[in-house]
Amino acid sequence: MLKKLSIRKIGLTTAALFALTLIYLLPSNDSKLDIDSELEYVDSNIETSPIFLIDKNSYAALTEVAVSGTSVEDKVRELLNILTVGGADSKIPSGFSAIIPPDTQINSIKYDNGLIKVDFSKDLLDIDKEYEEKLIETIVYTLTSIDGVDKVIIYIDGEILTTLPKSKINLPSTLDRAFGINKQYEFTKAEDINDVTVYYINEINNKYYYVPVTKYLNDSRDKITIIIDELTLGFNHNKKLMSFLNEDARLVSSNVDNKKMNLEFNSYIFDDVTTEEVLEEVIYTICLSARDNYDIEEVVLTVNNKEIYKTTMKNLETKQNL
Repeated sequence: MLKKLSIRKIGLTTAALFALTLIYLLPSNDSKLDIDSELEYVDSNIETSPIFLIDKNSYAALTEVAVSGTSVEDKVRELLNILTVGGADSKIPSGFSAIIPPDTQINSIKYDNGLIKVDFSKDLLDIDKEYEEKLIETIVYTLTSIDGVDKVIIYIDGEILTTLPKSKINLPSTLDRAFGINKQYEFTKAEDINDVTVYYINEINNKYYYVPVTKYLNDSRDKITIIIDELTLGFNHNKKLMSFLNEDARLVSSNVDNKKMNLEFNSYIFDDVTTEEVLEEVIYTICLSARDNYDIEEVVLTVNNKEIYKTTMKNLETKQNL
């Protein structure tokens, strides 16, 4: 993640008294001075925005990029440019890639009351069959990460896109996160199918990032119960995804009251019981998963009726240290 940079230390030896440039004098009675000449430069205009890019396993994965736009339309255009192959490669974190075909043009962008309408040129659909649906997923999830955007309508040269031409997948005219992402079908019968989006962890360049997976299951339990059970399974070798939630962690109770989700766990949610610390990766896999499955604004985690963590949905994605 690109972070705002700041000047940390400037140390100079007494020999710097003879320099012609700006100097800082560090008075000391000691005959030796510790010197740290590392400089980092300040750019107060840099902000970051969540974006879903393609990782090495072909998952649409959550990461962040630097943006400069202020209006919703400007942010949409900038993020779509980054999602376009060759559009803004320098902004894409190492290990990730864009997915929108390189010749794609944006004809227009219109925003109104939570709905963003984007009209693309027909080049948007110049993509291999197996990536058609992934393309729509990355666009929808990226744009709905922008504060104030809940739904997306995709146009192709003025016509609403309702069918993917190669895979023949039908699309709702208005798209939101109910469309799913990185879909996995694990049901054995056509009735009583429950769709649940679970955020997992992956690693690249010694940094963790998050991968949402929408599972379609024959499981009628509450979605949050399914989420916690899935996360306690740990590492999935076939899907190359991880969870750091202890296999003995249990969801004792859950409820949603006035858009606040309260989750009570046993003590196995702690990484260290003596300090009562919870891994950041555990917190985010739980909270991101809850956010995508429920109409909530806040998540509170408790153990033995004691609050151990609380977060609001508005800033959840932008707080990650990816």
